[in-house]
Amino acid sequence: MRADGDSWGRYPRAGHTRVALHDRLAALPGFSGTALPYGNGRSYGDSCQNPGGTLLQARGLDRFIGFDPQSGRLQCEAGTTLEEIVSVTLPQGWFLPVTPGTSQVTVGGAIANDVHGKNHHRCGSFGHHVVAFELLRSDGSRRLCQAEDDADGWFAATVGGLGLTGLVTWAELQLRRVPGTSLEVENIRFGSLGEFFALSRASAPTHEYSVAWIDCLASGPRLGRGHFTRANHAPQRTDERPPPPRRRLAMPFTPPVSLVNRLSLRPFNALYYWRQPARRTRSVAHLLPFFHPLDSIAHWNRMYGPRGFLQYQCVLPPAAAQEGVAALLGEIARSGQGSFLAVLKQFGDMPARGMLSFPRPGTTLALDFPNTGTAVLELLQRLDRIVDAGGGALYPAKDARMAGHSFQRAYPDWQAFSRYLDPRFSSGFWRRVTE
Repeated sequence: MRADGDSWGRYPRAGHTRVALHDRLAALPGFSGTALPYGNGRSYGDSCQNPGGTLLQARGLDRFIGFDPQSGRLQCEAGTTLEEIVSVTLPQGWFLPVTPGTSQVTVGGAIANDVHGKNHHRCGSFGHHVVAFELLRSDGSRRLCQAEDDADGWFAATVGGLGLTGLVTWAELQLRRVPGTSLEVENIRFGSLGEFFALSRASAPTHEYSVAWIDCLASGPRLGRGHFTRANHAPQRTDERPPPPRRRLAMPFTPPVSLVNRLSLRPFNALYYWRQPARRTRSVAHLLPFFHPLDSIAHWNRMYGPRGFLQYQCVLPPAAAQEGVAALLGEIARSGQGSFLAVLKQFGDMPARGMLSFPRPGTTLALDFPNTGTAVLELLQRLDRIVDAGGGALYPAKDARMAGHSFQRAYPDWQAFSRYLDPRFSSGFWRRVTE
């Protein structure tokens, strides 16, 4: 057993026994205590940790089982990453219908967290495009779970189920046809939170993808200012070429202190806001850097220093969204504890397929905060009160400290979900919010 960060936020730290899984898994290996499937470690808090227990490292389950280039149906093992899928299918004209901000997540992790992207208002979340998967339980039993035949509820429990119902061994996905590798992108600099909501309403019927970066330290009439980005797939061009090889930069070491701090945040946010002289720009861009800009910087989480960071992602329902987001940003601006990465976007009305899925109608805000100890934990508690009062929810895949009563209020199906728990599977997150 050893202490590791294990999660992308590198907080909290936990000790685990690790067991590697491999292709064509015949049965779960023996383990003592409880176990938890672990993919590529891109969850931010303790939903991918099992302190004192075992992590079943599923990254070795990375075999492609089959792909039909006529229908776009793909079957692969659950440790396959989204990046590996795209490298095979995009040259054949197929792409993921939903992709999160990094391609470094596994299929099993994408199912367990029911990840979402910049097109939820059109395509829903990842679970909407999962056709079927196999679930291997600790007693050795195997279940075929299918989206269109879920009378027993195992599909709904496992999508968004945080890896607690058993190990997903393989999955079948329905990909989407794309005309090429390019997007028509429009970037609009806006000056207030009200402008963001107006742009979102105007963009929903005309653009598949939309997202905004927010200057979370701006206040007063500038509160909520930022850049709104919207895009559609571009028609294929006869001269379309692959993009030049991406230069993979890397954060080579963990600095002794966080590089994200009060001295760096304010000038960065101001410069980033004014980086675009024109209010509106249009361009044609390759889709991979658009969807996964931070994948070009390996180990970027190291910039937050040895104490790591906490990501805070919430969603507020439509009736409370504008007032609630304004209150959240106001609290953050007053604290001076801002974020380089402050992302605001809209969810659509498509009902989630998972009992514990995070995406739901409303507006979602995501931020990264350096771990400054008591100061940031007290700030996040103040943000929690705003989210709770507005009837919102926090994202378990990004959480390291929400209170149990907040989780149980926001996820009222948690007790019904408990009936599907594998008795030998557990996580730090689950114990924290239910016990």
